[in-house]
Amino acid sequence: MRTRPLFVNCCHCRWCQRESGSAFALNAMIEADRMERLQGDVELVDTPSLSGKGQKVARCPRCRVALWSHYAGSGEAVCFVRVGTLDMPDHLPPDIHIFTMSKQPWVQLPDGVPAVQEYYKSSEHWPAESLERGRALKAARVERAERG
Repeated sequence: MRTRPLFVNCCHCRWCQRESGSAFALNAMIEADRMERLQGDVELVDTPSLSGKGQKVARCPRCRVALWSHYAGSGEAVCFVRVGTLDMPDHLPPDIHIFTMSKQPWVQLPDGVPAVQEYYKSSEHWPAESLERGRALKAARVERAERG
């Protein structure tokens, strides 16, 4: 990632628990054009999602590890990078815990980090810079749709 992510979600939904084989998934949301693949290719795998809209999971074709996802809401313009796959995952702690209504009861959430029962409004939690970047993403998507 060439810049800080927009936001880091720690998702405790049962779907993420199943997909990750763990208690939660930790995803750093970042614009695809701010990502740089240093080597090799990825395989985009169409995968079901809880929303029913599906996601495309970028996997290493050799080891099959999920590296990031593209969700239907933002398409391929945003990557949800699996923080655990990064060289220094400790540099990206969660900005928010989501879907805590289904978190494992033994998971203790830290004080000072927002936690919500389900999802959240970015306007209520994202920092100003990320909100501006999000508006730029939305404007680009509208412009592409208008051009056809």
